[in-house]
Amino acid sequence: MNGGSSEIDDPNFFFAIDGATNPSSELNATLDAFFSPQKKDDNSSICKFPARYAWLKEQLKATNFPKANCVEYEKIFKRVDPKSTTLVFPAAHINSPASMFGHTFLRINSSYHSKLLSYAVNYAADADETKENGILFAIKGLTGGYYGMYSLLPYYDKLKEYRDSEQRDIWEYDLNLTQKETVRMFRHIWELNGTHSYYYFFTQNCSYNMLWLLEAARPTLDLRSKFTYQVIPLETVHVVKNAGIVTSYNYRPSKRTKLLKYENLIDNKYVYLPVKLVNGLMKAKNIDANKSINITQKQYILEAAIEYLEYQYSREKVKKEDYLERFHELTTQRAKLGIGKSLQIKTPSNPVNGHRAVRVQAGVGVRDSKLISFLGFRPAYHGLEDSNYGFLRGTQIEFLNLLASYRENTMKIEDATIISIVSLAQRSEFFKSFSWRTKIGWDNDYLTTKPTFDFTIGAGYSWGNKMGYLYFLLDPLLYIQNQPVSGLGGTIGFKIDKFKNLNTNVEFRQRYYDNGRKQLLINALQGVRVSKNSQIVLKYDYKEKLKAKKMQSEQTFRLMFKYYF
Repeated sequence: MNGGSSEIDDPNFFFAIDGATNPSSELNATLDAFFSPQKKDDNSSICKFPARYAWLKEQLKATNFPKANCVEYEKIFKRVDPKSTTLVFPAAHINSPASMFGHTFLRINSSYHSKLLSYAVNYAADADETKENGILFAIKGLTGGYYGMYSLLPYYDKLKEYRDSEQRDIWEYDLNLTQKETVRMFRHIWELNGTHSYYYFFTQNCSYNMLWLLEAARPTLDLRSKFTYQVIPLETVHVVKNAGIVTSYNYRPSKRTKLLKYENLIDNKYVYLPVKLVNGLMKAKNIDANKSINITQKQYILEAAIEYLEYQYSREKVKKEDYLERFHELTTQRAKLGIGKSLQIKTPSNPVNGHRAVRVQAGVGVRDSKLISFLGFRPAYHGLEDSNYGFLRGTQIEFLNLLASYRENTMKIEDATIISIVSLAQRSEFFKSFSWRTKIGWDNDYLTTKPTFDFTIGAGYSWGNKMGYLYFLLDPLLYIQNQPVSGLGGTIGFKIDKFKNLNTNVEFRQRYYDNGRKQLLINALQGVRVSKNSQIVLKYDYKEKLKAKKMQSEQTFRLMFKYYF
């Protein structure tokens, strides 16, 4: 219970009418149900609520407790074979705002050596964002407009969904829950089967309910209390780690990561061949027959084609009959080339070693030769100006970012962002990604000298390598002065992020407004990661402003200290 009321909203979960708010009444009703003369089969209360049954029997030290023949429960229990527990974190999906926070679910490990044969416990909103209006999807998700449902699925099915179809790297954190505790958790999961609760994107979401299950497994854990107004999936991984129950971790690269690795291994003159093979524009035997391609390159080309074919099929870009024919052709031809080198993918920085979500910052600087100080706060989550260590490259999602300045006895709001999302997805031979960004809020990036409410949405392309990436965006914009002012902007920027503790970003923006004015904006930033949760940033801003009916430049140099918690 939380605040005197159960977090389960389904009345079918309770025996007593007031069971959701009256534990004593629910306890008595539960005992009445267990001792009732009803037939003790799969439909009995004992079989539907094995966690309560086991707890009551243990607490009462009962020797003559009623028994039931729970055939279905025992069958599923034997199939799942719960031995231990792993927390699974599928990292962010670069071009899906709903997935940029990542996701968490639990894996119940069995006695099988292969973890792929284990089962996954997932909690998600009973909705399909691809079939609903995006704005309506967001509003309903924020206000509890969807039911949240538990599911128990084979782990390999979840891997296909997140790792293969959604291009998300998978991080697995093994926990020190005992077999007894894992069994206790399984019983709770069984009780929740078919029930629902209201799903809230920011609070009672997938990750919150995974913490709830871990606390059910080991009641001495205190995980959920660490969160109040938001439950970010990666933050729950931090909390679980800080609780001291993570024993080891494992990394599973996504299809995207594998294909990008093949793109680096295949010579530039051959890198287009896997796509041609998958699209049916050439035959696999032509690769083997080409004497100018050495055997290692042939192996890489065919292996990449197989991976890309599976990826395209998972996205329904290839018909089933074409998939089966080409898969057989590619794998048969690849087998003829013998054993090659296994794909070696370097494990990236672990997300739990990246910074936390809440950020405070303070700094001093000079604006137009006069001293200025800054103070800021952001409750969530990650920005391009933050260290990229442990986060997906080219992504930003910030809520309620506030930055104020103080100069010459005057306080001013520099930035009051409601929401800002950026997805700079680098294009490659396999992924013709689209980059975009949007922002709603107040800032000082316009012609006026006062904070201005604005809405921007931009789109373009990005290309990158190991050193960093370059991006080009077109930014239509709208801001409110005395009346609405619209315009069109163009952005060219680059970021260098090769080095673990350094973050360099330079951006040029040229804007043209419907009133005939134009404006140049330049910002350059050098960040230094001092520790996991602290960063020093040196930043320069150049802005053209309309002052006294004349265009004048405004230059700001600042030194900022940022701390995350």
